[in-house]
Amino acid sequence: MSKYLYALTGRDKHIQSLRFVIVVLLVIILAMAWGWKSAPKDLTIHIPPDTRTGSTRLWSDIDPSNIYSFAFYIFQQLNNWPTNGEVDYKRNINTLTPFLTPQCKSQLLNEYEERRQGGELRERARNIAEIDGRGINSGIKNYETNQLEPRVKILSDKAWIVTFDLYIDEYYKGEAVKRAIVRYPLSVVKSDTNPEENPWGLKLNCYASQPLKLTSTMGANDE
Repeated sequence: MSKYLYALTGRDKHIQSLRFVIVVLLVIILAMAWGWKSAPKDLTIHIPPDTRTGSTRLWSDIDPSNIYSFAFYIFQQLNNWPTNGEVDYKRNINTLTPFLTPQCKSQLLNEYEERRQGGELRERARNIAEIDGRGINSGIKNYETNQLEPRVKILSDKAWIVTFDLYIDEYYKGEAVKRAIVRYPLSVVKSDTNPEENPWGLKLNCYASQPLKLTSTMGANDE
Protein backbone atom coordinates (compact mmCIF):
# COMPACT_ATOMS: atom_id res chain seq x y z
CA MET A 1 0.00 0.00 0.00
CA SER A 2 2.82 2.37 0.91
CA LYS A 3 4.34 1.80 -2.52
CA TYR A 4 1.19 3.13 -4.18
CA LEU A 5 0.98 6.09 -1.81
CA TYR A 6 4.60 6.92 -2.55
CA ALA A 7 3.87 6.77 -6.30
CA LEU A 8 0.83 9.05 -5.93
CA THR A 9 2.79 11.52 -3.83
CA GLY A 10 5.59 11.57 -6.40
CA ARG A 11 3.09 12.13 -9.19
CA ASP A 12 1.48 15.05 -7.30
CA LYS A 13 4.86 16.66 -6.69
CA HIS A 14 5.76 16.29 -10.34
CA ILE A 15 2.47 17.91 -11.37
CA GLN A 16 3.13 20.78 -8.97
CA SER A 17 6.61 21.28 -10.38
CA LEU A 18 5.22 21.32 -13.93
CA ARG A 19 2.63 23.89 -12.87
CA PHE A 20 5.40 26.04 -11.41
CA VAL A 21 7.40 25.78 -14.63
CA ILE A 22 4.32 26.77 -16.65
CA VAL A 23 3.74 29.83 -14.46
CA VAL A 24 7.39 30.87 -14.80
CA LEU A 25 7.28 30.44 -18.58
CA LEU A 26 4.05 32.45 -18.74
CA VAL A 27 5.65 35.30 -16.79
CA ILE A 28 8.67 35.24 -19.13
CA ILE A 29 6.45 35.27 -22.21
CA LEU A 30 4.41 38.20 -20.88
CA ALA A 31 7.60 40.12 -20.06
CA MET A 32 8.98 39.48 -23.55
CA ALA A 33 5.67 40.53 -25.13
CA TRP A 34 5.67 43.77 -23.10
CA GLY A 35 9.28 44.47 -24.03
CA TRP A 36 8.60 43.84 -27.72
CA LYS A 37 5.55 46.11 -27.67
CA SER A 38 7.31 48.94 -25.82
CA ALA A 39 10.50 48.81 -27.93
CA PRO A 40 10.97 51.87 -30.20
CA LYS A 41 10.11 51.37 -33.84
CA ASP A 42 12.87 53.74 -34.99
CA LEU A 43 16.34 54.48 -33.66
CA THR A 44 18.41 57.54 -34.50
CA ILE A 45 21.99 56.49 -35.18
CA HIS A 46 24.63 59.23 -35.22
CA ILE A 47 27.37 58.16 -37.62
CA PRO A 48 30.66 60.11 -37.70
CA PRO A 49 31.20 61.79 -41.09
CA ASP A 50 34.59 60.18 -41.69
CA THR A 51 34.43 56.39 -41.37
CA ARG A 52 37.65 55.60 -43.25
CA THR A 53 39.41 54.64 -40.02
CA GLY A 54 36.39 52.80 -38.62
CA SER A 55 34.28 53.61 -35.59
CA THR A 56 33.02 51.51 -32.71
CA ARG A 57 30.47 53.06 -30.39
CA LEU A 58 27.13 52.52 -28.68
CA TRP A 59 24.10 53.26 -30.84
CA SER A 60 23.15 56.06 -28.43
CA ASP A 61 26.55 57.81 -28.63
CA ILE A 62 26.62 61.07 -30.59
CA ASP A 63 29.78 62.05 -32.46
CA PRO A 64 31.01 65.61 -31.69
CA SER A 65 30.93 66.47 -35.39
CA ASN A 66 27.19 65.77 -35.42
CA ILE A 67 26.70 68.02 -32.40
CA TYR A 68 28.63 70.75 -34.19
CA SER A 69 26.66 70.34 -37.41
CA PHE A 70 23.32 70.45 -35.59
CA ALA A 71 24.17 73.55 -33.55
CA PHE A 72 25.54 75.44 -36.54
CA TYR A 73 22.58 74.57 -38.78
CA ILE A 74 19.96 75.66 -36.23
CA PHE A 75 21.84 78.82 -35.24
CA GLN A 76 22.39 79.77 -38.87
CA GLN A 77 18.70 79.30 -39.65
CA LEU A 78 17.74 81.47 -36.67
CA ASN A 79 19.93 84.27 -38.00
CA ASN A 80 18.89 84.06 -41.62
CA TRP A 81 16.80 87.18 -42.23
CA PRO A 82 16.34 87.50 -46.01
CA THR A 83 14.41 90.80 -46.07
CA ASN A 84 13.14 92.08 -42.72
CA GLY A 85 14.41 90.95 -39.30
CA GLU A 86 11.24 92.22 -37.64
CA VAL A 87 9.31 89.52 -39.49
CA ASP A 88 11.97 86.94 -40.34
CA TYR A 89 13.53 86.55 -36.89
CA LYS A 90 10.28 85.82 -35.06
CA ARG A 91 9.16 83.46 -37.82
CA ASN A 92 12.45 81.57 -37.52
CA ILE A 93 12.07 81.21 -33.75
CA ASN A 94 8.58 79.79 -34.10
CA THR A 95 9.51 77.51 -37.00
CA LEU A 96 12.50 76.07 -35.12
CA THR A 97 10.63 75.54 -31.84
CA PRO A 98 11.08 71.70 -31.93
CA PHE A 99 14.86 72.26 -31.96
CA LEU A 100 14.91 74.71 -29.02
CA THR A 101 14.51 74.10 -25.31
CA PRO A 102 11.58 76.02 -23.77
CA GLN A 103 14.04 78.22 -21.86
CA CYS A 104 15.94 79.02 -25.06
CA LYS A 105 12.79 79.90 -26.98
CA SER A 106 11.70 82.23 -24.18
CA GLN A 107 15.14 83.86 -24.15
CA LEU A 108 15.11 84.35 -27.92
CA LEU A 109 11.61 85.85 -27.87
CA ASN A 110 12.68 88.29 -25.14
CA GLU A 111 15.73 89.21 -27.21
CA TYR A 112 13.55 89.68 -30.26
CA GLU A 113 11.19 92.00 -28.40
CA GLU A 114 14.05 94.10 -26.99
CA ARG A 115 15.65 94.47 -30.40
CA ARG A 116 12.31 95.22 -32.06
CA GLN A 117 11.56 97.97 -29.59
CA GLY A 118 15.07 99.33 -30.07
CA GLY A 119 14.54 99.54 -33.83
CA GLU A 120 17.33 97.03 -34.57
CA LEU A 121 15.24 94.69 -36.72
CA ARG A 122 13.05 96.76 -39.01
CA GLU A 123 14.06 96.25 -42.65
CA ARG A 124 17.30 94.57 -41.53
CA ALA A 125 18.63 91.60 -43.47
CA ARG A 126 21.17 89.32 -41.82
CA ASN A 127 23.20 86.23 -42.56
CA ILE A 128 26.01 84.44 -40.77
CA ALA A 129 28.81 82.21 -42.00
CA GLU A 130 31.60 80.16 -40.50
CA ILE A 131 35.05 81.73 -40.74
CA ASP A 132 37.35 79.75 -43.02
CA GLY A 133 39.85 77.72 -41.03
CA ARG A 134 37.86 77.94 -37.81
CA GLY A 135 35.67 74.87 -38.16
CA ILE A 136 35.37 71.88 -35.88
CA ASN A 137 38.92 70.69 -36.51
CA SER A 138 40.60 74.04 -35.78
CA GLY A 139 40.31 74.10 -31.99
CA ILE A 140 40.32 77.16 -29.72
CA LYS A 141 43.54 78.41 -28.17
CA ASN A 142 43.48 78.73 -24.39
CA TYR A 143 46.00 81.48 -23.66
CA GLU A 144 46.28 80.47 -19.99
CA THR A 145 47.40 76.93 -20.75
CA ASN A 146 48.67 77.57 -24.30
CA GLN A 147 46.69 74.52 -25.37
CA LEU A 148 44.07 74.01 -28.08
CA GLU A 149 40.62 73.17 -26.76
CA PRO A 150 38.01 71.35 -28.86
CA ARG A 151 35.17 73.22 -30.52
CA VAL A 152 32.77 70.71 -28.95
CA LYS A 153 33.21 70.39 -25.20
CA ILE A 154 31.58 67.27 -23.75
CA LEU A 155 29.89 67.94 -20.41
CA SER A 156 28.10 64.58 -20.24
CA ASP A 157 26.47 62.09 -22.61
CA LYS A 158 23.50 64.50 -22.76
CA ALA A 159 25.07 67.97 -22.74
CA TRP A 160 27.70 69.80 -24.78
CA ILE A 161 29.10 73.29 -25.38
CA VAL A 162 29.80 74.18 -29.01
CA THR A 163 31.92 77.23 -29.85
CA PHE A 164 31.68 78.98 -33.22
CA ASP A 165 33.66 81.85 -34.73
CA LEU A 166 31.26 83.45 -37.19
CA TYR A 167 30.94 86.35 -39.59
CA ILE A 168 27.75 88.38 -39.10
CA ASP A 169 26.70 90.55 -42.05
CA GLU A 170 23.77 92.93 -41.80
CA TYR A 171 22.11 95.09 -44.44
CA TYR A 172 19.64 97.93 -44.18
CA LYS A 173 17.52 98.50 -47.28
CA GLY A 174 20.08 96.59 -49.31
CA GLU A 175 23.09 98.54 -48.04
CA ALA A 176 25.75 96.79 -45.96
CA VAL A 177 25.85 98.39 -42.51
CA LYS A 178 27.67 95.88 -40.37
CA ARG A 179 30.21 93.10 -40.40
CA ALA A 180 31.22 91.58 -37.09
CA ILE A 181 33.22 88.53 -36.10
CA VAL A 182 31.77 86.96 -32.99
CA ARG A 183 32.58 83.90 -30.91
CA TYR A 184 29.39 82.13 -29.84
CA PRO A 185 29.48 79.45 -27.12
CA LEU A 186 26.22 77.54 -27.49
CA SER A 187 24.69 74.93 -25.22
CA VAL A 188 23.28 71.75 -26.78
CA VAL A 189 21.34 69.08 -24.91
CA LYS A 190 20.00 65.68 -25.84
CA SER A 191 16.23 65.42 -26.13
CA ASP A 192 14.25 62.55 -27.67
CA THR A 193 10.84 63.95 -26.74
CA ASN A 194 9.43 64.24 -30.27
CA PRO A 195 11.33 62.32 -32.97
CA GLU A 196 8.63 63.08 -35.54
CA GLU A 197 9.35 66.82 -35.37
CA ASN A 198 12.99 66.60 -34.28
CA PRO A 199 14.80 63.60 -35.79
CA TRP A 200 18.16 64.89 -34.48
CA GLY A 201 17.22 64.11 -30.89
CA LEU A 202 19.06 67.32 -29.91
CA LYS A 203 18.01 70.79 -28.82
CA LEU A 204 19.72 74.14 -28.74
CA ASN A 205 19.80 75.58 -25.22
CA CYS A 206 20.97 79.05 -26.29
CA TYR A 207 24.19 80.60 -24.98
CA ALA A 208 26.47 78.75 -22.58
CA SER A 209 28.14 82.10 -21.80
CA GLN A 210 28.21 85.63 -23.17
CA PRO A 211 29.17 85.89 -26.88
CA LEU A 212 32.53 87.54 -27.49
CA LYS A 213 33.07 90.05 -30.28
CA LEU A 214 36.45 89.41 -31.90
CA THR A 215 36.49 92.19 -34.49
CA SER A 216 33.99 94.62 -35.93
CA THR A 217 33.93 96.81 -39.00
CA MET A 218 31.52 99.01 -40.94
CA GLY A 219 30.43 100.80 -37.86
CA ALA A 220 26.72 101.42 -37.63
CA ASN A 221 24.81 100.13 -34.62
CA ASP A 222 27.27 97.35 -33.77
CA GLU A 223 26.25 95.15 -30.87
